[in-house]
Amino acid sequence: MIVKSVGRASPVALCLALAIVASPGPSRAQTAPTPAAPTTQAAPQPGPMTAEQKAAEVKSAWSDAQKVATLGPNDVKLLDQADLKLPDNTAFVPALQAKRILRAYGNTPGADVVGLVTGTAEKDDWLVVVRYIKEGYIKDDDAKDWNADDLLANIKEGTAQSNEDRAARGFPKLRIVGWIEKPTYDAQTHRLVWSLSSKQENEPDSADGGVNYNTYALGRDGYFSLNLLTSQSEVEAKKPVAHTLLSNLTYVDGKRYSDVNMSTDRIAAYGLAALVGGVAVKKLGLFAIAAAFLLKFAKIGIIAVIGLGAGISRLFKRKPKTDSQVAASSAHDPS
Repeated sequence: MIVKSVGRASPVALCLALAIVASPGPSRAQTAPTPAAPTTQAAPQPGPMTAEQKAAEVKSAWSDAQKVATLGPNDVKLLDQADLKLPDNTAFVPALQAKRILRAYGNTPGADVVGLVTGTAEKDDWLVVVRYIKEGYIKDDDAKDWNADDLLANIKEGTAQSNEDRAARGFPKLRIVGWIEKPTYDAQTHRLVWSLSSKQENEPDSADGGVNYNTYALGRDGYFSLNLLTSQSEVEAKKPVAHTLLSNLTYVDGKRYSDVNMSTDRIAAYGLAALVGGVAVKKLGLFAIAAAFLLKFAKIGIIAVIGLGAGISRLFKRKPKTDSQVAASSAHDPS
């Protein structure tokens, strides 16, 4: 502690001091004032992680994922809603470990993350985030009326709002460049597809940014989102991955879109157009805007830092789980 010397007090200060000392205390009939509650200082917020800390967390997150991953070909039960036929050369990571991986890349995953799927081949550099949003039956009668430009403007606005959280945690701000594939809806299968590109805020449009390739499967109680994250230069080659997984997701009896009872079932407060242009920004936008940084970090963090000579394939070389283990590992975690 540094103590400053005190010089001669001013007359005003002396008068104030004497007045305080001479003032009468509370009478015996009066109640002494209640002592003020001690002030508690808020715990200091952790600062942005260093590059070394980020790399270490990526390594640890993937290491934990390897221990519980399910290798394809296999069947994965998605909650009580659907089954996913996992193709060969892919791995399914359950919710708890999937969320940790997403956090390591700067995302803020919610409780609706069911898991993620990734390729196990040497050159695979993609992730598919599997989410289930249980907000009721979504009416699809407004799909023919949506305006793609308006939807894109809403997504860009949501991205700008989310950037403050990313910057506070030491991750680069991102921006939405535009559509890779405008929203299309198949009324027969009740599946929706749309895709957009994102880049770091200071990157030119010509840079190879990230792509968020969104596919949705509507059901009776809500919808599944299968969100493919890859690079813009690879999206055309990776589209079949997204479409294969989407077609391999089958709702169980009683949970299909056609099983709805309009008299008794919960109906979502928004339609299909709002799902793309408004609700998607709030519920799914963080993964979309994280794609550019995620993939750059993935190549450095997974291959170089972990030291996987053959990429992620070595990480997931393990015996496939039994059907009972698959069902248990895909259960929704409580967070």
